[in-house]
Amino acid sequence: MDINFIFKIAAIGIIVAVLNTLLIRSGRDDQAMLTTLAGVIVVLAMLIPQISELFRSVRELFNL
Repeated sequence: MDINFIFKIAAIGIIVAVLNTLLIRSGRDDQAMLTTLAGVIVVLAMLIPQISELFRSVRELFNL
C-alpha cells in the first residue's frame, strides 16, 4: 500500500466532511446523508482491490 493511497482516502474524507457540514447547515439533511454514503462507497471501492491483494499475499505466504 502506497502512502499516496492513504492521502487519497484522507482527501476524500475531508471533502465529504466539508460537504456534509455545508449541507446540514443549509437544511439539506437528506442530501448530506447521501453525500456521506457516496463517500463511503467510493472509499470501499478503492479498498476492495487492496484487500484482495492482501488475501492473495497471505495465500502465497502460507502456500494455501
